[in-house]
Amino acid sequence: MKRSAWRYLWKSVDIRNKLLITLGLLAIYRFAANIPVPGIDRAVLAQLASSGGAAGNLFNLLDLLSGGTVSRFSILAMGVYPYITAQIILQLLVPIIPALERRMRENPREAQKWQEKWTVILTIPMALLSAVGQINIFNSMLGGQSILTEFGFQAGLWLPTIAVLTSMIAGTMFAIWIGQLISEYGIPNQGLSLIIFAGIVSRIPVNLTSILSDQQNGWWLFLLTILILGLTIFAIVYVQQGRRFVPVLFPGRRVGNRMSMPVRSSLPLMVNMAGMIPLIFAQSIMTFPAIVASYFTASSHEGVANFAKGVQDLFGAGNLWYSLIYFVMVVAFTFFYTDVLFQQQNYGDNLKRQGAQIPGVSRGGATQRYLTKVQRRITLPGALFLGLIAALPYVLSLALPGATSSIFLVSSSGLLIVVGVVRDTFNIIETELKLHGVDESLIKG
Repeated sequence: MKRSAWRYLWKSVDIRNKLLITLGLLAIYRFAANIPVPGIDRAVLAQLASSGGAAGNLFNLLDLLSGGTVSRFSILAMGVYPYITAQIILQLLVPIIPALERRMRENPREAQKWQEKWTVILTIPMALLSAVGQINIFNSMLGGQSILTEFGFQAGLWLPTIAVLTSMIAGTMFAIWIGQLISEYGIPNQGLSLIIFAGIVSRIPVNLTSILSDQQNGWWLFLLTILILGLTIFAIVYVQQGRRFVPVLFPGRRVGNRMSMPVRSSLPLMVNMAGMIPLIFAQSIMTFPAIVASYFTASSHEGVANFAKGVQDLFGAGNLWYSLIYFVMVVAFTFFYTDVLFQQQNYGDNLKRQGAQIPGVSRGGATQRYLTKVQRRITLPGALFLGLIAALPYVLSLALPGATSSIFLVSSSGLLIVVGVVRDTFNIIETELKLHGVDESLIKG
């Protein structure tokens, strides 16, 4: 945008208020991120953060995605991820359960309200499971020590345990509420994305300081990091903007006694329709074996304990096999989730109702099958790209030992979030400026 367009942001009372409300709510969220869970043992937590190997890598990864709340183990340590998981579960249930799919088609608006309601309800048990799992896996990493001074129903510590779990669930619900307020009164439809964005970006100064503190390799590592980030961001934007335009012929309309000519248009199909969802899926699946194995690392049977330790090391983020499995799972989930989303769009029936037709393809089911084939074909490069972006930090950490924690200012999925949120926010601001009568040449210039 040119300078005059940016200055108009503050001249317009409506746009200025939305930006100020957004910044204010994000500041409140970051303030709450410093409130610790009751009974946290900071010395033990610091020991876990400084530990090496798979345990340290997994801890640092979770801390990076949470915006530093895990290293402090604040009430916002889970962020809004239980809510996102609940959203994913409901989205996957729609094509599986015919009644839900029929409800979405017959009354989309009411179905959307129903889905939002049950997403919030489902968030509570998901947050409870996530809180217990997070505490258990961290305790197992410490080999018997606990990050909490008093925790566990088996030890008879009912009140402290309930207080810890309640505070963590309340922190997640508070973050969701802040996100909804941002979407309603601040930047529209960007609340939860900005919440995640704020947490990830807040780690950038810490990582920069960590890089520059290395007196021997600090500067070259800093320049290498900036170069890799720049190239990765360019690639993400380039691929995210990729479209395949399928020609569509709309029938002419009768105007009085005359019939207008058919209208030639195009249907844009995205190269990466799934966005960052496959990364969340894959990351959740990849951490699950480590969580399950953590319950058996202290087994009295030596064989079981060694096997559990091997599984925890394999899925602890930081080895070649982990990178390969992560790459394959991201590619697979990209195809799976794209298929789910594409079938929900139901382009075949929608184009048939409008009387439109793809040249050389029959209407209805044949159109849907043709578009599905095209979508799967263009999804392949998008899926491979997501897989490479996901595995790149781990490959770089193996190629550059000792720089594993700071070679990326944000992780792969975090980088996709940052780029996506910035791009969407600029588009929304651009739309707001147009609605307020700002010349489009000033905005684009």
